[in-house]
Amino acid sequence: MAILTVTHKENLELEGNQYGSSNTFTIQSINEAFKRKVTCVNGHATTIAVFATETRTSDGAIKKADAKYIRITNLDKTEAVEVAVIASGTLYQITLKAKQSHVLGAASVLMLSEADTSPSFGTMTDLEKISVQPTGSAVVYIELFVASS
Repeated sequence: MAILTVTHKENLELEGNQYGSSNTFTIQSINEAFKRKVTCVNGHATTIAVFATETRTSDGAIKKADAKYIRITNLDKTEAVEVAVIASGTLYQITLKAKQSHVLGAASVLMLSEADTSPSFGTMTDLEKISVQPTGSAVVYIELFVASS
């Protein structure tokens, strides 16, 4: 078993004032790591991760109850990508500019997407998969990292 230590750091000095910060947290009892670099082609959605109740139920699946930390990073220097975070019956999408990352916590009880602007803060659902599609004409490389217990 290992401990995952994550540090998010911003460094911004503006007119002599420091606005950056650094926040560190740890996740205990990590015994699996999944890391891959994926080629994503414009015009095609590429599934970069699948989460399932058991790893044996889907090819290449990550057990959603065990996934504790998920990071998606756009490795490209100029092109953006759209990322779809998909649960059962719902999803949300974001744009990741070049070199940006999107971080998620545990895959279980992770998200609730709604079609209005009034949050219900209701029952969260489990993550099912993550898909990516470049927004420009280039091939883009995505890095996926998942730490599981």
